Amino acid sequence: MASIPSTETATKPFSVLFVCLGNICRSPAAEAVFREIVMRRGLESKFKIDSAGTIDYHEGNQADPRMRAASKRRGVEITSISRPIRPSDFLDFDLILAMDKQNRDDILEAFNRWRLKETLPSDAHKKVRLMCSFCKKHDETEVPDPYYGGPQGFEKVLDLLEDACESLLDNILNENSLILDP
Repeated sequence: MASIPSTETATKPFSVLFVCLGNICRSPAAEAVFREIVMRRGLESKFKIDSAGTIDYHEGNQADPRMRAASKRRGVEITSISRPIRPSDFLDFDLILAMDKQNRDDILEAFNRWRLKETLPSDAHKKVRLMCSFCKKHDETEVPDPYYGGPQGFEKVLDLLEDACESLLDNILNENSLILDP
């Protein structure tokens, strides 16, 4: 597993962006699950957490009501508003997590389109990782899109995200000791 980038200073929060297709199911759920885990550990001031989509079709909308309901049953509130990924995300975030391989490819394609126009660092694409690369209890390589499926799809997404987010936070803390410094 490739190492997680470290923040430049102890005062800058470690920033994580979760990305799926429309930013109404998987990535807002990942944002909420990760935020909940970070809060439970008392580290909310040490992190900047957000989510985005590779398309702008749902921009300005709340997360899918089925995803919000499934998450709420687990005690996690999804409050984010959909937005598309933007060039500045490659500068503003330390880690960009794609929910599936197509999302990752779309993120990298956008990066390559924006890189020269926006003068993005040529190595910023190294921030992009697959969410399931952090799973410890599940063998899936991608978080499936539950949009066109039944309720079990939303539960499966949350199972994967809870697994991956716990491990993600542990990995970030292990590789960025300054986060835990007072």
